[in-house]
Amino acid sequence: MVGLAIDAVEEIEGDSVLDVEVPSNRPDCLSHIGIAREVSVIEKSKVQSPEFKVFQTKGKTADFTSVEIINADLCPRYAARIVRGVKIAPSPAWLTKRLGEIGQRPINNVADITNYVLHELGQPLHAFDLAKLTEQRIVVRRAKAGEKLKTLDEVERMLDSEMLVIADAQQPVALAGIMGGLDSEISDATTDVLIESAYFNPDSVRRTARKLGMDTEASRRFERGADCKNVLNAQTRCVELICEIAGGVATEDAIDVYPNPLPPRSVVFRPDKVESLTSLRVELIEMERILTALGFRQDRPPARGVLSFVVPSWRVDVSLEEDLIEEVARHTGYDKIASELPPSNMAGEYQPAEMKRRELRRAFKSFGFDEAINFSFIDSAQDERFELLPSLAVERAKTALVGLDNPIIEEATRMRPTLLPGLLESVRHNLNHGIRDVRLFEIGRVFAGFEAGELPLERDALGLIATGGLIEEGQAEATREIDFYELKGALEAAVDATKLGPLNFSTAKVKHLRDGQAARITLADGTAAGSIGRLAESITSSYKFRQPVYVAELDLTALLDAVQRPTQYTALPRYPAVVRDVTLLVGRDVNFAELLQAIVTQQIDDYSSATLVGTYEGERIPKDKRSITLRIEYRSDERTLRDEEVEERHRRLIDLLLRKFNAELH
Repeated sequence: MVGLAIDAVEEIEGDSVLDVEVPSNRPDCLSHIGIAREVSVIEKSKVQSPEFKVFQTKGKTADFTSVEIINADLCPRYAARIVRGVKIAPSPAWLTKRLGEIGQRPINNVADITNYVLHELGQPLHAFDLAKLTEQRIVVRRAKAGEKLKTLDEVERMLDSEMLVIADAQQPVALAGIMGGLDSEISDATTDVLIESAYFNPDSVRRTARKLGMDTEASRRFERGADCKNVLNAQTRCVELICEIAGGVATEDAIDVYPNPLPPRSVVFRPDKVESLTSLRVELIEMERILTALGFRQDRPPARGVLSFVVPSWRVDVSLEEDLIEEVARHTGYDKIASELPPSNMAGEYQPAEMKRRELRRAFKSFGFDEAINFSFIDSAQDERFELLPSLAVERAKTALVGLDNPIIEEATRMRPTLLPGLLESVRHNLNHGIRDVRLFEIGRVFAGFEAGELPLERDALGLIATGGLIEEGQAEATREIDFYELKGALEAAVDATKLGPLNFSTAKVKHLRDGQAARITLADGTAAGSIGRLAESITSSYKFRQPVYVAELDLTALLDAVQRPTQYTALPRYPAVVRDVTLLVGRDVNFAELLQAIVTQQIDDYSSATLVGTYEGERIPKDKRSITLRIEYRSDERTLRDEEVEERHRRLIDLLLRKFNAELH
């Protein structure tokens, strides 16, 4: 269990074809030379690195073409070299055999050579018919809005100003780093070819490929990070093979436009950290052998047990000391890492707020919710769908969301700013498997925007989602459909279990929630903390949900930072309570929380509590009104109240509500 994982080995005409599992952050292993480096470490041998040389040369490349890079931020390096007098023909048998064994369809000798070098050295190349380039010029630029290009797959692509193209003096002739254009392809009539070898910005290639729905051998390598220093070496190899197989004479040099060479990178390495992080005991000489064989080079003598290694240009994934430790562990053997508890001279203890989180989980489990654990990264298509938590929305107004340079899943390029996309995917998964009654909660991190050189803002969030029927414990079928109050009640009860409440709810317009069925959540001190309500129809239809879905999201960091209420004990009441019901006809914009607040503020003598009995809308009720029934409880701690005392207090309370809310008795 060292090096890279081999998924399969297939025997084809005497050759062994290895199917290698290459991680997304290892573009250097998308080539035979990259795999050879891994094998050399395992076999304690050396990689053969012959110098490529073209023997038939004449003239300077600048005499036949020119190269201009307009957008150097998207194309840091571009090299061009010309071979004249080639003869386009089928490739020799050895070349078609090699390509066929790895699944490449032979085209012609020049195109096959570029594909061969791509797989051999990992550098994508492209061959243009020089005669088909207007003014024999190469211009690397952003496409103009509305420009079109018919690519080699005979599909006409509509371009925009964010896409990088290779153009001649008039029009685009290739999509940079993805695919060439049909109008400049090599044909049987081609005699002079221009060989392109370049380094393109990975983000630019990835963005263009996703937008156009293209996935090519070239784009897979460029979007993960090609080797900028390998540009000329691979081009020389390609030109050497063209002169050998297709004939022709190459120019003596290449036009190499490289305005801002990338500086070398160094990483500090402390050998004793290998054992402390991995438990592996590896001799220093063995560590140095592994790293040297992989291409890392010491750039200064060791000092006080600290080494420094220059990172090879093809290892775009290495930037930290931990990356070097991982290389040592990978080639020592992950299977040799033992399971053991880390040493500590301290007693164990809970992390801050851990007990509060446990209380939340227990409460939601007791209400029939299951805990969901989703990925921390989502599709960037979700960026504008959901309203973020108030604390994150402020940050996002200043900066962008957090993107991933090397996503583990191709579509998941964004660190989640909200828990809702993951919960919605979980509900969809359940519905697709015939489970229509779903109640889930999730506690996890969400991420805000950040500025260059700074870490993103992270907040703990609590997400809830519920749909379908309400199934009571011990029952097989739902007794009623879940509604807004089911979710609201579960959230309030769970927060109350942590002694952090109460939460306040007020009507609001929320981007991802349905108008009229959405509320803003605030903490007791007035801090805005989240939202709750029914999912908007636009989002429900996009997920193909055919039943109402209710969601809530709360800023858990803000909630857990609040001061817990002390536990207070009071004696049981000695005197009976007197209960009075009142039904009011109020406007549809008046809610129970406002009525309750008005009652509490009035401070009626011997008032104990008020609860909601129910609401009614419909027959004999005006469309702009609704009927709300309240149950008011009165109690004295000193004696039993008389009916006339209760009536007097109750009348004062009713008069207050009638005046304040322009209500009528119903």
